[in-house]
Amino acid sequence: MGRVGVLLLNLGGPDKLEDVGPFLYNLFSDPEIIRLPFPWLQKPLAWFIASRRTQKSQENYKQIGGGSPLRRITEAQAEALQEQLHALGQEVQIYVGMRYWHPYTEEAIARITQDNIERLVILPLYPQFSISTSGSSFRLLEKLWQENSKLQRIDYTVIPSWHKERGYLQAMADLIAQELDQLPNSDQAHIFFSAHGVPKSYVEEAGDPYQQEIEECTYLIMQTLNRENYYTLAYQSRVGPVEWLQPYTEDAIKELGQKGVKDLVVVPISFVSEHIETLQEIDIEYRELAEESGIHNFRRVPALNTNPVFIRALSDLVIDALKSPSLKLAQVTQMKKKVKMYPPESWEWGMTTSAEVWNGRIAMLGFIALAIELITGHGLLHMVGLL
Repeated sequence: MGRVGVLLLNLGGPDKLEDVGPFLYNLFSDPEIIRLPFPWLQKPLAWFIASRRTQKSQENYKQIGGGSPLRRITEAQAEALQEQLHALGQEVQIYVGMRYWHPYTEEAIARITQDNIERLVILPLYPQFSISTSGSSFRLLEKLWQENSKLQRIDYTVIPSWHKERGYLQAMADLIAQELDQLPNSDQAHIFFSAHGVPKSYVEEAGDPYQQEIEECTYLIMQTLNRENYYTLAYQSRVGPVEWLQPYTEDAIKELGQKGVKDLVVVPISFVSEHIETLQEIDIEYRELAEESGIHNFRRVPALNTNPVFIRALSDLVIDALKSPSLKLAQVTQMKKKVKMYPPESWEWGMTTSAEVWNGRIAMLGFIALAIELITGHGLLHMVGLL
């Protein structure tokens, strides 16, 4: 089979407080994170948003130790996966490629070519596919492949998503059961799945299968858990003025409090590693909100990290991928059928959904331009004497 490698893809996170601003700039520079009708606006807007959000984000990272643990945990997952595969008789080299911070995907690809890898499995550490996560990384990789003749000689295969993998479902169910069993009335606890949200237009306009895969995954975890507890699925981490997938986590927590729920077990459904969304947003912000809403027994299921059942599940995915026909990057969007990667769709006249989306984008650009003018004191409205 030749030299075999596995490329683990993840988001990345700032290692220290000084990294927060550059990390946010990289994040918002990605057109799969913020879709704009005019590509030349991407980097100026990314700079503006990052400048406005850096201080607040730094305060959040201070609450969890001054930086993201994502790199450390992902590298530990890579080491555990390599050991597991070696124990199963599969000699592989594991590489970690982050989308928005070190080690960047480009750095991992450089190492892969230097090591003369002949067969490669590309495995995103996102169980569910989304344009803004796996899709963004796949788009970057496709570009790198087109530009590098050495990469074109590598026989690679992609694992687009794995939200139905049995070992993953079992690992999630086991962690939920451990939290439930620590409660005096475990059957009365409400299980609360909190997934990272995406703009609603990604699903309705771009055909992103993320919501469908999240809902299916939640159902399968509950089937694997095999308990009678009530459960809720909601979406967290919403930013900006556009509508995101609902219900929003903060609204759903308040509603459960109003209904008299006292025991809440929160499950970070779309995260396989601890990071800012679990350690700060869920553990601090949502815990405080729950207590204010009358939910006084708030428990959070830990992220999978290096859970042995989870690592075995990843190794099964790799072994199955090596035995199966190769799936190429260009085939992924075909498999996802209606998924539209960047650049976005063209504008249409009339009362169409596309026209409404574009009108919203243009309105958002106008709002951003006004905000910049109010901050800087320079611009068209100042020139004509309206401000």
